[in-house]
Amino acid sequence: MNCVDIADFKVGPGRSLVMMCGPCIIENEEHCFQAAETLKSIFSLHDIRLVFKASYDKANRSSINSFRGPGIDEGLRILGRIRKELGIPVVTDVHSPEEATQAGEVVDVLQIPAFLCRQTDLLVAAGNTGKVINVKKGQFMAPWDMTHVVEKIRSTGNEKIILVDRGTSFGYNNLVSDFRAIPIMKKTGCPVCFDASHSVQLPGGLGASSGGQREFIPTLIKAAIAAGANCLFMEAHPEPSKALSDAASVFPFKELPTLLAQLQQLYELIQTMEERE
Repeated sequence: MNCVDIADFKVGPGRSLVMMCGPCIIENEEHCFQAAETLKSIFSLHDIRLVFKASYDKANRSSINSFRGPGIDEGLRILGRIRKELGIPVVTDVHSPEEATQAGEVVDVLQIPAFLCRQTDLLVAAGNTGKVINVKKGQFMAPWDMTHVVEKIRSTGNEKIILVDRGTSFGYNNLVSDFRAIPIMKKTGCPVCFDASHSVQLPGGLGASSGGQREFIPTLIKAAIAAGANCLFMEAHPEPSKALSDAASVFPFKELPTLLAQLQQLYELIQTMEERE
């Protein structure tokens, strides 16, 4: 399986565990910068590489009245500042070919949202930036169908692809994590990431917004490591109850140190076992 370079580290087997982590959305510049600064400090105590995540625009919200973020120009300025001043790589969502091109000039990783993972023009534009492409498997897709997504990106000559599982829809307002998806998607030769935050979402479960069961994040994220994930995605917030997006499924900063210590130990154990096979 290929390893993927992000900044000065690699994502893949035999490498340190990588986590994409941060608030769901850029709430304002001060909040976002302080969150990144705090996460850098927390992660520095563990052998887990941080890629800071925040969205400049949440285009897929349940309600027209939901807060969407500062927009691409202001959002990329803030993310660029975090990347430069704190020296940590950043990832953000893109929603169109034009956004992919613009964001590719600022961030380290372009994330393709689950609902857009089949959009050929978006995938090709993202691939053409030469940046790492983090593609979320659609809730409506079988894991083996991600082969076609990978082929679209690889058609640009870009091999820097990470596939993400974020649960599958088997009914209304709920998601199920089928951990067979991780080894199945690894057959593409791409590292596989597990998105714990969106896997515990209850889409539209609160009517005008999505609900969530953050108490199950530790259970699912540990299971993903055992299933072979080399990368994790988890949205976190200093005060989840006050988060302006996905408040029910973001993980509290104060609980991160304990969870990260457990994840590091588990990941090292699984890596040792795989090396012996």
